[in-house]
Amino acid sequence: MRQKIEQLAQASQQLEPTPPQRQSWDESVRAYAHDFIDHLPGKKTFQMPENPAAGILDFPFGEPKPMGEILAVLKNNLPNAGINPASGGHLGYIPGGGIYPGALGDYLAAVTNEYAGIYFAGPGAVRIENMLIRWMCGLIGYPETALGNLASGGSIANLIAFVTARDFKKITSEKIRQSVIYLTEQVHHCVHKAIRIGGMAEAIVRTVPMDGHFRMDAGKLAEMVANDIAAGLNPFLVVASAGTTDTGAMDPLDNIADVCGQHGLWFHVDAAYGGFFLLADVENPDGTTVQQSFKGIERSDSVAIDPHKGLFLAYGLGAVLIKNVKAQMESHYYRANYMQDTFSATEEPSPADLSPELTKHWRGLRMWLPLQLYGIEPFKAALEEKILLCRYFYSEIQKLGFEVGPYPDLSVCTYRFVPISGDTNDFNLRLVEYVQRDGRIFVSSTSIGGQVWIRLAVLCFRTHLREVDMLLGIFKEGVEKLIPRK
Repeated sequence: MRQKIEQLAQASQQLEPTPPQRQSWDESVRAYAHDFIDHLPGKKTFQMPENPAAGILDFPFGEPKPMGEILAVLKNNLPNAGINPASGGHLGYIPGGGIYPGALGDYLAAVTNEYAGIYFAGPGAVRIENMLIRWMCGLIGYPETALGNLASGGSIANLIAFVTARDFKKITSEKIRQSVIYLTEQVHHCVHKAIRIGGMAEAIVRTVPMDGHFRMDAGKLAEMVANDIAAGLNPFLVVASAGTTDTGAMDPLDNIADVCGQHGLWFHVDAAYGGFFLLADVENPDGTTVQQSFKGIERSDSVAIDPHKGLFLAYGLGAVLIKNVKAQMESHYYRANYMQDTFSATEEPSPADLSPELTKHWRGLRMWLPLQLYGIEPFKAALEEKILLCRYFYSEIQKLGFEVGPYPDLSVCTYRFVPISGDTNDFNLRLVEYVQRDGRIFVSSTSIGGQVWIRLAVLCFRTHLREVDMLLGIFKEGVEKLIPRK
């Protein structure tokens, strides 16, 4: 048996590359990364060829291949199909970008393979994660006793918050059909997914009316809650938005907090997109500030916030912040006999006790490293720039004859072109298609009240005046080409 073991060890030795091999691979990958970044300004943001990325399927794994050949397949297939999310021209959906030091953090996290789930196993990784969460809790005004979890994104962050709310409010299977959740039609669709996945599909979900700016009407919310209580129902959860995906609207958080406080409802804020604009020091036209629009978020019970959006990190890093960490732990912890050695290490709460994940990627390093390298000011400046870019576009697009939606609360706005004749919805869909076919800039559309609107979402750290001016030029050209000549 020893001989067989030694033979297998020899055969598997290539899994531990030699120092020269590591250096060669590192240089190849680094060259690929730098070439990708250096050529971004000249590349299209969107393209959809026939049978996109088909070359991936023609490159099966099984036999070893040289690194150069592998990277060539990636270069020939990945950047040339779909949306290039690293491009400053990505102005659709909710972009982010992926700042370079975050990739270095991910590289070190993968090489060291620190386990960030249990404090006993990876105290350094857990301390970094909890340090980041406490910083975000401080940003929104939570007490020092609050905590949360670094998740893959807003979907899991919202799920963790809703499960915690469900258990804290003792919404058992016997009570679920009499229990009520309140939200607006502008909530992100992952909220509805989290309600279903969290076992609350049979709860009553009330859609609260909105004002003309697509913000929750807190007065209507108060009426609905009072009516449901009078009817013998059990209101327990309100989901507000601090920056909706569709329109960027900020719900009146302080007024909503009043309603929740009066009736003892769990108050959750989905700030996945908008949360980090708390860092921005920008004045609104009415004399208030962007930061003041978040007033009341500190009164919430839980918040979802995405560093992979507002801190411009690569996809896969969201966070849930929960004021009552004991409630969060009671919903998510479990003790296994084979982990009994870890029970005595209690200096820091373990992330595995605060989320569904036991196996957990060390996500925190991609956030911690850039914050240590840059400090806060560059992020603050970038966020302020994005707000002003959106306002600039909002003003300039009207000069081209476009109709606009509400003045942007943050860095998302809506707009459309109304032709003299013909179907307005069809025209705007064709206009979006025109921009996407051009490929230099990517925008997306939405439907509000049966009308098609085009969205502008400015959140990539590489988006500057150059890209916004380019989009304005493409729209001007598109309208001229799509309107029939007499």
